Amino acid sequence: MRVLTFSSAVFVVALSTAGAQHITGSVYVDGNGNGTRDPNERGVPGVAVSNQDTVVATDASGAFRIPRGKSGIVFLSVPDGYRTQGTFWRAVADTSSTISFGLKATGRVQEFSFVHASDTHISPASVERTRRLGALVDSLSPAFLIVTGDLVRDALRVGEPEATSYYELFVHETSAFRTPVWTVPGNHENFGIERDKSHVSATNPLYGRGMYHKYFGPDYYSFNYGGVHFVGLNTADIEDQWYYGHVDSLQLAWLARDLALVPQSMPVVTFDHIPFLSSIEAFNGYMDGPPAPSLITVAGKTVYRHTVSNAGDVLALLRKRKHVLALGGHFHAAEKVAYEIEGERTRFNLTAAVVGPSDSHGLRFPSGVTLYTVRDGVIDDGKFITLGMPERVTP
Repeated sequence: MRVLTFSSAVFVVALSTAGAQHITGSVYVDGNGNGTRDPNERGVPGVAVSNQDTVVATDASGAFRIPRGKSGIVFLSVPDGYRTQGTFWRAVADTSSTISFGLKATGRVQEFSFVHASDTHISPASVERTRRLGALVDSLSPAFLIVTGDLVRDALRVGEPEATSYYELFVHETSAFRTPVWTVPGNHENFGIERDKSHVSATNPLYGRGMYHKYFGPDYYSFNYGGVHFVGLNTADIEDQWYYGHVDSLQLAWLARDLALVPQSMPVVTFDHIPFLSSIEAFNGYMDGPPAPSLITVAGKTVYRHTVSNAGDVLALLRKRKHVLALGGHFHAAEKVAYEIEGERTRFNLTAAVVGPSDSHGLRFPSGVTLYTVRDGVIDDGKFITLGMPERVTP
């Protein structure tokens, strides 16, 4: 599979030590691309490595030691001026004790572009929309593509064979893109949670976030590029059989640890599916019927479901750094909102749906993506590029 593909060789060096409580390893420059650290290949110091809870930095030799953690995943925050040889994450088996991450030095850039897309909702009926996305993005030659969730048509309400077929279709189609792809999950990636419709057991190892982890690794993480720190978050939390906008406490703790390693002056861009805030929710109006009513009650507290219910807690952490741009999806429409928060201007921008245009109140919002250009750490306003207006494909 491919979440982010750069070059040919792979990756893991694994030893067996049953029951080991820590993972040790190294981050190094894989000069010959053979996936193994050779004696003359230098380590990369100061690289953040995480298990989706603890965050550690590699030492002067590129070595790290980290608790095994509960997620079964270890990943690195790709440092500025490098790209990974293979994926940026490893699935850690119970018997794994050692892993390594090979990097290729690319040099730091002062100017680059990236594309923000969302809501591909891929299925055999809509696959041409994803192919159109790939052709457009590859023609623009950005440094990378960010896709903010709802990658698949639906994993919420269907059984494992159908959900798996959508995931595998997305992996297959995006593997043909020349442009590196970063993803985060949306609500439709939460496998089987509407159990009355999916008939999936909560004990299924792929249930909830498990299917996303299998195909794409960490559901929240960070990377660095061109002097900017990018943070992907999972804002589609789960309460029993329902999703809602929320960043859970484990993720909040991880975010604080991740940001602690980021210089104060470094711009931070977040990207996630359900946005921190949006005026579109008010535009669409209150809904109390299925399949996704506006409100949800969690632990006795009723909150709006389609924006991040604890956005204030997340933004309080991000305000400690230079949080300049928050990217989201979910509403199938492009939107730009800006706030001055304690002297820092933060933009909250949504992009439209790849799967097709969206209709609301007799208006049609076009399908498209947003192209951003970054120069010396300053991100422009973004340019919306339409993907055309075919007949709407129902997600």
